[in-house]
Formats: sequence, structure tokens, C-alpha cells
Amino acid sequence: MEGVVAAGHPVTAEAGASVLRAGGNAVDAAVAACLASWTAEPLLTGPGAGGYLLVAGAGVEPTLLDFFVAAPEPGDPDALLRAECSFGDAMQVFHAGAASCGAYGTTAGLEEAVRRWGTLPLADLAAPAARLAREGVPLSDKQAFVFEILEPILVSDPDGSAVFAPGGRLLRTGDLFRSPELAETIERFGADGAAPFYTGDLAAAVVAHVGERGGTLRAEDLAAYRAEPREPARVRYRGREVLTNPPPSAGGTLLALSLALLDRRTAGPPGPEDLVAAMEEAQAARTPAFDAGLAEPGFLDRFLAANLGSTTHVSVVDEDGLACGVTCTNGEGSGLVVPGTGIHVNNIMGEEDLSPRGYFTAPRGRRMPSMMSPTAVLGEGGIELTLGSAGSNRIRSALLQTIVAVVDHGLEARAAVEAPRLHFESGVVYAEPGIDLGGLEAAGREVARFRGLNLFFGGVQAVERDRRTGALTGAGDPRRGGAAVRA
Repeated sequence: MEGVVAAGHPVTAEAGASVLRAGGNAVDAAVAACLASWTAEPLLTGPGAGGYLLVAGAGVEPTLLDFFVAAPEPGDPDALLRAECSFGDAMQVFHAGAASCGAYGTTAGLEEAVRRWGTLPLADLAAPAARLAREGVPLSDKQAFVFEILEPILVSDPDGSAVFAPGGRLLRTGDLFRSPELAETIERFGADGAAPFYTGDLAAAVVAHVGERGGTLRAEDLAAYRAEPREPARVRYRGREVLTNPPPSAGGTLLALSLALLDRRTAGPPGPEDLVAAMEEAQAARTPAFDAGLAEPGFLDRFLAANLGSTTHVSVVDEDGLACGVTCTNGEGSGLVVPGTGIHVNNIMGEEDLSPRGYFTAPRGRRMPSMMSPTAVLGEGGIELTLGSAGSNRIRSALLQTIVAVVDHGLEARAAVEAPRLHFESGVVYAEPGIDLGGLEAAGREVARFRGLNLFFGGVQAVERDRRTGALTGAGDPRRGGAAVRA
């Protein structure tokens, strides 16, 4: 089957494209790419991560599969490891360690996706990824930069340090990242599915390792975990329907609000001032009541009505027009790698962006309110664009600007993804070079200028389907070393 795969690393994209060539569909390809990313993008994702998968097009009922991290028993905020990490032009504080580990969902979600929509055996999708983990993938410049940024976390625990900084030296560009233990874990997933990760020996190993270091993740948290299918959030934009991540996720809801605001306020392509105004209003809407209400039935409709008065992503569209977007994250990782498994456990409970009301305020079992938002844009002829991004709070601004570039400015996927971006947060406009900031500065906005494209602004992976010809084009974000591969 033909198609295009866009992902955060050429090896990840090629793994998905190989599955399309072998006759698999978009979901098969996305799952294979995700499994390959565990080695090619090892700090951004993995079996200890969580995420979301969106399926739409080709007559399939649009569905958002939620397998994001769930909160364990509340822990002690003072037990979180504090790490200051530099993006070069900006600093960000992350929190890691055993106290930051939540109930992961990646294996549950990928297995459920294959069961619902896949056409190939899970073992066949896992085998190439296991070979990658056993043989190793050289670190690209972008991945090495992620290692450098997260070094304080990666060397915080002896078992993690042995994997990420063998011999006491952090892995660098060109060094092989390889893990025979991770290879065995991937093979186990292919053979036995997700069960060992939630009720079997792998779950027991994770819980023991985290618990010995003071974390609150328990066996019952994993045993109770399920991937949850949800109706996507829907919003109209320029005569198209945009599908994105619904509550209890936060990012898709805020993206939907931003698009609806732009659709109402601007008849033509929005400028920097319009984009910042929409971002500012969406950010202001994220109040304590917003976060508290995300889990309530019907929240999205009420919210839109009232307000209108290190992550990775894979995007795939196959020749039948079936689109699958998967966004996964390990956060920055807890620094804990479980011996004998290669599993680097997430630090989602330590993510400040996901805990605006304070750490450990989410009740046990609640899905954390992620910014991740796999998204699809549908026109009269079906899928026109599928995309998603990494980048914490910058995810929604990166997706907003990519959609605007394609829909309003008529750019193809690559030009839209590579266009300079801005982001508004905490009263500051952060901007890459190439954007006319005169109007914003004249209005008294505080502007922080970056010297070049920077992974701070996310990592959008997008596939576009021409609404007239049906031709597919894709783009991997150069900010994170992304690539698009045609099958």
C-alpha cells in the first residue's frame, strides 16, 4: 500500500513506510513507527510512556484512543527531583525521580489500536523495532541535543546513568543507543501483547523499582489501566472540520478554542497579532475551574459555548485516505530505567505544565490533562491534513500555526512545518526569526527572540492530502530532526 509517514526521526518514518510497502494500513504503519521510535528517539517515548492515537478518514468512525498517563496515589512534592535544563535560548525547570512516575499507557494503547483497526500481526510490527534496539541507532544531532538538555535527569539514578551515560560519559552525536533489554521487551510485546506490562512480571519489576526509590506507583494502578476510546473534539475552521483531542486532555480543547476564535475574528489569513491574541485568550481560559472541569461529561461543549460568546509524533495517511496520528511522551523521563527491561519510566507526575493547580492534586486513576493533540483536518473530500507535535505548552501554538499555514496561506506540508513560529506564554511572545514582530512590539508586547529554529517551538509531523488531486506530501519538523518517507 502506498502512503506517506512523517515522524520525528528518519528511522522512525522508514519503519512505518516499510509496513505500508508490505501491505499494512496507516494504523499498522503508525504502530510500527512508534515501536521503532523507542530506540531512534529514546528520551521522548518508550514502553513507560503515554499518549493518544487519532484515526479518521476512509469511512472509519473518527476515534481518539486515550492511553495517556494516569495518576497514582498522591505523593510528596518535596520528593521530586528538580532539574534545570537549557534549550540554549530559554531555561526550563523539570521534575523527575521516582515520585514523578505515573501509570503508563503506551503498550495498552498500541495493542488496542492494532486490535481495532490493524491488519497485520502485532509480532510482525514489533520485530523490526526489536532489531533496532538490539543493533542500535546512532544518535542524530537533534537527539544528542535532547540528551544534552536532559543530562541532569539522565544521570540522576545509577541504572539510568548506565544506559544513557555508559562509562560516565553522556552519549553524543554518532554514538549508538542500543539496549538488548529493550529489544527483549519489544519482542515480548509482540508475542504477548500488553498484559505483561500491567498484570505480569514486567509490571511487577516496574512497581518494585519505582517503589524502592520512594515512588507511589502500585501494582493496582497498572492492573486497572485501560486504553479509552473517545469521541474527538470537533471545531469548524474555514469551512473544514478539525478533529482533535477531547477532554480530559487540555491541549485539544484549547486548540479548538483558538481555531474557533480565529475563524470568528479574521476573514483572511491571520497575522502575528491575531495569532498572539488567540493564544492569549486560550491561555487565559485555562483557569483552575477549567482543569477541574475537564473530567466532567459535556465539558467541551459548555467550555466552547462560554468562551466563544521530550514528546514525539507520527502522522500517516495511506492510499485509501485512512489517517492515523499518534503522539507519545515520556515527559522528560524520570531517570529510572528498570533493570532487565530497558523501560525508562515517565515523569508525568512531575510535569509542571500538566499540574497547574499544584503537584499531586489529581485523584488516583485520573488521566493527566496533557497538551498533546493528534489532529486531523477534514474537507468535503475527506482527510486534508493530519498532524501532531511535541513541545509541552508549545504544542497547541505549533499546531495552530501549521493549520493556518496550510488552510489560510495555501502552503504545502513542508513549507508549513518549516515556517517560523511564535508562542505566547506568561505575558511573553517567544519568536523565531523571520516573523514581522513590529505590530506586537508597537503594542507594547514583551518579545523574546530566538536566534534560529529551535525545538522549544515543538516538533510538528504532518501529512497533507491535496484536496483536488489526492496527492500526498509530508514533512518532518527540522527542529527535532523529523523526516517524511513515501511508501
